[in-house]
Amino acid sequence: MDRNNQLPKKREIAPDSSDATILVNRFGIISFANEQAQKQFGYRVNELQGKSLKELLPEITLHETEEGKVVHQYGQHHNGQVFSIFYRINSFKQGEETYYLIVFHSVKDRSRLKKQQSYSLKELVDLQFALDESTIVAFTDQKGKITYVNEKFCEVSKYSAYELVGRDHRIINSSYHSKDFMQNLWETILSGEVWRGEIKNKAKDGTYYWVDTTIVPFIDDKGKPYKYLAIRKEITEYKRVVEELKNSVNELIDLKFALDASSIVAITDQKGTITYVNDQFCSISKYSRKELLGQDHRIINSGYHTKEFFRDLWKTISSGKVWKGEIKNRAKDGTHYWVDTTIVPFLNEKGKPYQHLAIRHEVTQRKNAEEELQKMMTRIIDVQEDERKRLSRELHDGIGQNLYSHLITINRLQAEISHPLLDQMQDEAAEIIEELRDLSWELRPSVLDDLGLIPAIRSYLVRFSEHHNINVHFDCYLASRLSSNKEITIYRIIQEALTNIRKYAETDEAAVTIRQMEEEIRIVIEDKGKGFNVNEVSRGVGLFSMEERAKAAGGSIKVYSAETKGTRIVLEIPI
Repeated sequence: MDRNNQLPKKREIAPDSSDATILVNRFGIISFANEQAQKQFGYRVNELQGKSLKELLPEITLHETEEGKVVHQYGQHHNGQVFSIFYRINSFKQGEETYYLIVFHSVKDRSRLKKQQSYSLKELVDLQFALDESTIVAFTDQKGKITYVNEKFCEVSKYSAYELVGRDHRIINSSYHSKDFMQNLWETILSGEVWRGEIKNKAKDGTYYWVDTTIVPFIDDKGKPYKYLAIRKEITEYKRVVEELKNSVNELIDLKFALDASSIVAITDQKGTITYVNDQFCSISKYSRKELLGQDHRIINSGYHTKEFFRDLWKTISSGKVWKGEIKNRAKDGTHYWVDTTIVPFLNEKGKPYQHLAIRHEVTQRKNAEEELQKMMTRIIDVQEDERKRLSRELHDGIGQNLYSHLITINRLQAEISHPLLDQMQDEAAEIIEELRDLSWELRPSVLDDLGLIPAIRSYLVRFSEHHNINVHFDCYLASRLSSNKEITIYRIIQEALTNIRKYAETDEAAVTIRQMEEEIRIVIEDKGKGFNVNEVSRGVGLFSMEERAKAAGGSIKVYSAETKGTRIVLEIPI
């Protein structure tokens, strides 16, 4: 039988010509070994034929190894030395005989082999997808020339892949950093060490952006870097980015190492039990790996988020979708920290998650700044309302009363003198008083402070309908008065929403509904007007004001709209 003619008949398992390849029968006896395999194990031509595979791979289990799975074991060289090796097995039949084709993969960067185990190709592809969801990736050769960029690199830099490949990173140099800074970077990676730091770059359109960067050198057999992997996350807007995995097993393994060097990583099974955490996870949570493995994420639950928040999270990833959001956690010492999180479910052949990969970046400083900003906005709104209230009182009790006194005087003059100018003065004074009342009402309706939210809204809706010919249906269930802050928030948001309806909706009907639930007040303002595309219309001052008022009261606001189908605004404020 011609063993050399068997492989081309099985194209689906034919290895690349550069791979070391051995063919054995079902008893593990070598029928054929190509030149690369003979050289790799230290044998001369035809010396391997007839030998047992166990002489080369003492740990191999030929019939039990899953086909197509990349396995890492230790090979036995002809000179007695033991070395790391990766291989995969495929079987096929030739007549009645079963044969096994073993394809060996060389790994240039052997500095991390002891840290790797065997991974199924499916799991590595799942990891590639997870990384592609969260990182900016670029490969350069040993001279710094760009050989590969992913889509997120192009998106942030605004250059196309065609414009970037073949160039070096000076194409995005902002000139912000000193020569010493760049010299230190190159000295670090040329020595084979990982470099980490923050870099200011310039995009194609001239805008600047900051990236938190990790550069990992890949080391050849001589201990010299032969390429570099740069992993960045944009810290201008705290965008998470993920590396793109290469199709070869070698680069997939190196990418996993690089991810562990730059992000907070955890893997859980389908039930949420932690099966893996990297060093950065342990560092930020202040728990040891031993304390975390076998637990679920409740061990770092801060109690900040609602049950609905986590219910939505689990519903998303259980359906096989990627979940993204910000989570507040509690470390072992009781301190709190925020993480910007991407959770990627890994799906089995039935489309069901069998484990989840969580990639996190700490954003505690940004969240603290946002909280301070929110407190400041709340104080500004309070000051604004106090000033509105003061001005409203002054207009009503001061200027308004003076104008009314002048109107009485004009009326008295009319009783004694008949003159067209007096009639004109009376009409003008009455108009000014009415406009002043409207202005005072817009600034701060006194009925809101005196009688409460519901009478104030009813009064406002009557005036709104009379002035603008828009009929507003009002439906309300509120068991008791709310705090002054919540009442003015609800009133102002209804006021702003109806103003937008008057300006843009092109309708003569609207509706306002207020409902008191068990834990919150829900307010819905809707119309059946022309509507708009929520994704295309920019947020104006009105919507920004409503959002900030809702946040200041501890609530949230959502806008639903579609062209020709009207607009619906939902405000939810906790009781």
